Amino acid sequence: MRRHITRSVPGPHLGLRPPFSGMTADDHGWAADLRFAVHCSVTLLGLLSAVDAVAGHLTWPRALLWTGLSALLCAVLVPPRVRAGAGWLSCRGLLRRRAVRTDRLVSVRWSDGVAQRMVLRDTEGGRVEVDPEVFLANPALWHRLDEDARGSVERGTLRCGVTALRQLSDRIDRGHARAVFTISGLE
Repeated sequence: MRRHITRSVPGPHLGLRPPFSGMTADDHGWAADLRFAVHCSVTLLGLLSAVDAVAGHLTWPRALLWTGLSALLCAVLVPPRVRAGAGWLSCRGLLRRRAVRTDRLVSVRWSDGVAQRMVLRDTEGGRVEVDPEVFLANPALWHRLDEDARGSVERGTLRCGVTALRQLSDRIDRGHARAVFTISGLE
């Protein structure tokens, strides 16, 4: 009888699926955002086709053009899916999946640009950009990141970004306090 031993590679580096040991946290608003993107693109396709049909200009090439335009809108509007577990955080877009080891963070910084993003980098070269609103809306994701980032600070791997994490933590705490005051009627 042959004995088959399988060893798992720790972490989501090298494009491998992360080990799902322990609790994982997901972006709970992702499905609603996906439905919104699909509804917007289907509505656009319907409106463009209806306007063309009423005007009497709807042909196969124009229908394909409107379909392509609505598919492009859907691709732009679909948000990346963010998941986190013990020691990792992944962000899956339409074309690729990026992951970072949150227990081995090297830097956390805010990206420059129109849409504010938090950029996380690890010791293995992984890089993930995440909208901070995802952490505001999902306390479990924030808890996973915060817990692992504290471990990175203790180990000394996180050299740049403690201030960015503190800013996000303060923002999340203010949001939770505001929600508590609103629910209790003290606002």
